[in-house]
Amino acid sequence: MRIAVVGTGYVGLVTGTCLANSGNTVTCLDINVEKVARLNRGEVPIYEPGLEELVHRNAKVGRLRFTSDTAEAIASAEIVFLAVGTPPSDDGSADLSALWSVVESITPHLDPEAIVITKSTVPVGTAAGIEQRLLAATGRRWQVASNPEFLKEGAAIEDFQKPDRVVVGVRSPAVGEKLKTLYAPFLRTEHPFLVMTPESAEMTKYVANALLATKISFINEVANLCERMEADIDDVRRGIGHDRRIGFAFLFPGAGYGGSCFPKDVQALVAMAREQGSGARILSAVHETNQAQKQVLGEKLSSFFEGQLGGRRIAIWGLAFKPRTDDIRDAPAVDLIERLLAEEATVRVFDPEAMDNIRERYGDQLEYASGPLDAAAAADALVIATEWGDFRQPDFDALRATMKAPVIIDGRNLYDPDELRDRGFVYRCIGKLPVDGRAEESSPA
Repeated sequence: MRIAVVGTGYVGLVTGTCLANSGNTVTCLDINVEKVARLNRGEVPIYEPGLEELVHRNAKVGRLRFTSDTAEAIASAEIVFLAVGTPPSDDGSADLSALWSVVESITPHLDPEAIVITKSTVPVGTAAGIEQRLLAATGRRWQVASNPEFLKEGAAIEDFQKPDRVVVGVRSPAVGEKLKTLYAPFLRTEHPFLVMTPESAEMTKYVANALLATKISFINEVANLCERMEADIDDVRRGIGHDRRIGFAFLFPGAGYGGSCFPKDVQALVAMAREQGSGARILSAVHETNQAQKQVLGEKLSSFFEGQLGGRRIAIWGLAFKPRTDDIRDAPAVDLIERLLAEEATVRVFDPEAMDNIRERYGDQLEYASGPLDAAAAADALVIATEWGDFRQPDFDALRATMKAPVIIDGRNLYDPDELRDRGFVYRCIGKLPVDGRAEESSPA
């Protein structure tokens, strides 16, 4: 099929590349001329495992192209995916200004039989809104569908090529069948192709993200309670996770969720509920709990140093909101950096992929390390904010030798507290009792 994808951000670039890789002819459209030029030079602007290789492969054989020319991208397309940003407004609702601008710009160039599909996460009723705008501009009715994405950053290629399910919201059975044909190469293992109305599809995306965010905020709140009541969150997690009604997914305690999806989608769903006069007490609490949890690393540091963070040298391992991405949007590490800078601490950071993004944001306010041990050199404390594999099995002897003080604040529960105590570290994590290996060393034999 001939496909146009409007927007070369995370969703648009992954969507266009994977559809090209299954044999379609895909043109990706973006108004950012420099970004398009970089993509045409083979420079992929985001880090996602496997993406760069697929971009190069499909561009080389001519199935994947990038342009800033709207007519070139849209005129011959059978399907037009809209994958532009829908950032939060001040009140938490989704800002659709970019989407409406795109709809206006593509309308004169659409083939009369083209199907317009929202791939962006959009409020319920957006597909209907596009239908109305196209009707007002052209005097005819168009097929507009919803096809929400369920991609995890760091595993987006696999998620697209091996989806748990594909959800499409359509008005016409014929459109549903065409989209089923488009996605057939990715559904050979019998995962479901779910057809519903556009409104239900739009709601499905928000509800999925909100429910996952709820599980994270729930386990984090329970973990904080465990610390105060001398319970171990890992024991509790195992105790509930083996219940088939609950399961283990998204029940790992930490320093809060971030990224481009969960924070804005929870707030957008709250805003939709507010507009409809419906309650959203649980979802509001989910957001508030997460905002508080993102302060937990700074609170643990401050508590250990008795409120005196000024002049301390703090190392941070991990800056992206999760492993296998360079995305720092709403990352817990950013909240920690802001607090440490405000309290005039010296901050030295390392992340395998997100260094450029954090440098662009903070410049010379931070020190940038070449590796984990380099980051920890002469540090009064080390904070782990992202659970990269690079940090899971460090040389603890070398780590302790390079640090000024053997203090680890672990926001991702990577280590065994007993092992850290035996190695002489002070160790604070999430939902477990603190340990102090220095006290063990100083006790009489």
